[in-house]
Amino acid sequence: MTLQELQSLVREGEHSTLEFKRKANHPDKIMKEVVAFANTQGGTLLVGVDDNGSIPGVKHVEEEYYVLEQALDRYCRPKVDYSLSIIRMNDLRGVLYLQVKESDRKPHVVIENLTTGKGIAYVRVADRSMQASKEAREILRRRRKNKDIQFTFGEKERLLMEYLAEHSFITLPQFSKLARLNRYRAARTLILLVLANVLDLIPQETGEDHYKIKPDSSYQYQPLN
Repeated sequence: MTLQELQSLVREGEHSTLEFKRKANHPDKIMKEVVAFANTQGGTLLVGVDDNGSIPGVKHVEEEYYVLEQALDRYCRPKVDYSLSIIRMNDLRGVLYLQVKESDRKPHVVIENLTTGKGIAYVRVADRSMQASKEAREILRRRRKNKDIQFTFGEKERLLMEYLAEHSFITLPQFSKLARLNRYRAARTLILLVLANVLDLIPQETGEDHYKIKPDSSYQYQPLN
């Protein structure tokens, strides 16, 4: 990519598949964006670009390239499919151009503890990377199997659809209370409806995902007269 092409890309501003980082001082934190891209639709990360769209670049860009490459290998599990290159501004400064492909091995996590191997999954929502809930991780895991999902429409599903006919979203605790189900059974129902393309799961910073009727769902709820 040329410097002119970089400037054109930066003018788009940050969005669901484009993220700017000023520095690579803490590459382990950059991994949050990387796994979010891999778990969602893929994306591009530019290191050396400010949030306001200015392009100061990073000093000693070859060293930063090496540090970022090591972090990608160390902190992402499973390993992500990516390409990393340098867009030079002068002899010392440049921008790191990292492209991450959407993965077929979801969910990816950022390793928080190298001893235990435990990590946190993230997903991309608009121009932000958010921690994936237990339910979101389960959906990512099951979607990669690409199997047709069937469900039986019963009383709890009827209550859910009636609620969503009058409200823009429902949370897991709200549905659990509405349907008088424990959290596990309520979560199973919501996950199944997301996998069946009846509902959308929208991650929230509060940790309680919003479940909404999928706009392009082929399923149409018909209330009883």
